[in-house]
Amino acid sequence: MNFPLITDPIFYLCAVPAVLLVGISKSGFGMGIGSLAVPLMALTITVPQAAAILMPVLLLVDVLGMAAFRKNIDVKLLRFLIPYGLLGVLLGSLMFRSLDSHLVAGLVGGFTLLFLAQRLVFPPQADSPPPPRWVGVILSTLSGFTSFIAHSGGPPIAAYVIPMRLSPLYFASTMAYFFFVINLSKWVPFALLGLLDWRNMATSLVLLPLVPIGVFTGLAMGKRMSPLLFNRLILWGMGLTGSKLLWDALH
Repeated sequence: MNFPLITDPIFYLCAVPAVLLVGISKSGFGMGIGSLAVPLMALTITVPQAAAILMPVLLLVDVLGMAAFRKNIDVKLLRFLIPYGLLGVLLGSLMFRSLDSHLVAGLVGGFTLLFLAQRLVFPPQADSPPPPRWVGVILSTLSGFTSFIAHSGGPPIAAYVIPMRLSPLYFASTMAYFFFVINLSKWVPFALLGLLDWRNMATSLVLLPLVPIGVFTGLAMGKRMSPLLFNRLILWGMGLTGSKLLWDALH
């Protein structure tokens, strides 16, 4: 009998930790490590298929994150970020067929590591001004673009928002709302590209019960630590993500 979903056990050895990482990352803890989900799943399937399977997972994660953080959002910041993020999604959908996913991974990984290097060499001071708006325009657009290509929009947007020194709750909440809009906007282009087939969606449904485990694990960890430790762990997550994406691009 043929099952309408992926049955290869090796796939699930990669997919289960990938979904848990997405849940932990999207809850605000370790922002950036969720970008490892597609590369991890792509060890056994193609990048477009991995991105398609993660679509329902991301939707559920975003809804849970919004419900948990609905009272702690920076509305003004969201109004600035979302339009440029949607512009990035539009660019990604138009260029999806002509872009090599490894090239996109390399660009995201390279920019992420450059940001971390800048933070180490020139650490921000207590009275440092927030990043200029033109940086936000570029990084928000890049976030939407890379989110569409490989669900790796976390590092670019975090590179812009982290220097603003938001509290952990406001950071996690603002990112949850930002990515809810970005991920919701990707459904129609993904469907038009033929990625949302029955096999991918059935496989995604099998993985959905893991989402609350990852989200609430991330919430519990994020609420029990200081802002300093929270930001350090975010930077570590971005460092691991950037290194993994750059490694994938080079090999």
